[in-house]
Amino acid sequence: MDNKAPTFSTSHEAARCAADAAAYTLLVADDHPMFRAALSHNLRATLANVKIVEAASQRAVLRALAMEPAIDLVLLDLTMPDTLGFSSLVLLRKEHPHIPVLVISADDRPPTVWHARQFGAIGFLSKSSPMDIFRDAILRVLDGGSWFVADKVHGDAHDLALAARLALLTPQQLGVLMLLTEGLPNKQIAERLGIADNTVKIHVAAVLRKLRCRSRTQAALIGQSLATDSGQA
Repeated sequence: MDNKAPTFSTSHEAARCAADAAAYTLLVADDHPMFRAALSHNLRATLANVKIVEAASQRAVLRALAMEPAIDLVLLDLTMPDTLGFSSLVLLRKEHPHIPVLVISADDRPPTVWHARQFGAIGFLSKSSPMDIFRDAILRVLDGGSWFVADKVHGDAHDLALAARLALLTPQQLGVLMLLTEGLPNKQIAERLGIADNTVKIHVAAVLRKLRCRSRTQAALIGQSLATDSGQA
């Protein structure tokens, strides 16, 4: 689908009108205050009866989801504090699989879009998209659809297999993997996560088994694959 010229059937037009009339709660997760404020303001101006919740970090996202159980959609930036690329997306899909996640990023290169889809995003929007595209994409997703630019979604069997293996990790195992990626020993991982050294050893063993790795180094390399290839937000 080309998101520069979206077309809707009559049934979708009706659904869009129904969506406008309903009350939805959206979580805008981005660490840039000006972008977050501007997007939230424009969403309130273009979507009827919408409630906007904001978050500037992964921890804030998780707190917001705990406090606002009725959130209908998360708009997620990939480069927030306490995250590594797609790690927040993987974590959200694991802990809140019923809440769709629409990735928003300045890095809209095909590999980034593809990985967002493989790691569970319901759609992808470039931050440079005009507001009417944001609106149409959000309404499409709230109506049960998805939003990807067809010519930017491609990958290979290795990507699919990697996404499937990462999906096997529990949230705490994913956290351990992210710290393995930083090269931390078990003792420092235990301190960062507030758990016992022995618990870390158990999680590391589970991570290696689920990712089919023979060493911590191999697991760390897989963890690095969650990073985006660009420093763009």
